[in-house]
Amino acid sequence: MAEKKEAERDELAESLENLFTNVSTMIKGELEGTNNQLSLLEKMNRRVAEEYNGFSDVASGLRVFVEQLSEKNQGFDEYAKQIDAIDQQVTEFEAVVSMLDKYVGLLEKKVQYAYRNIPT
Repeated sequence: MAEKKEAERDELAESLENLFTNVSTMIKGELEGTNNQLSLLEKMNRRVAEEYNGFSDVASGLRVFVEQLSEKNQGFDEYAKQIDAIDQQVTEFEAVVSMLDKYVGLLEKKVQYAYRNIPT
């Protein structure tokens, strides 16, 4: 009987050893899977960081470009003011020309009237 109990203990020990080995293998596999996922996540984070670094370079370039455009636009403001002043002067000149045209028309009628009524 003692041999039977010892055989059962050996069988139990062997079963427990297999159980612990299998559980250990399962945990090791899960940990490796998690480790692989974390490694992939780290690689993805590095890639995104590199891409965002590129975006910051583009954003800096755009900022400089916008500043240059703003400076050029300020230079055009003076020309725009000059154009507005010229436009105002042209409008006033057109009004004067219109008045002169009417005046010349009246003078022309008076000259024609005077020319017709010259005593002969």
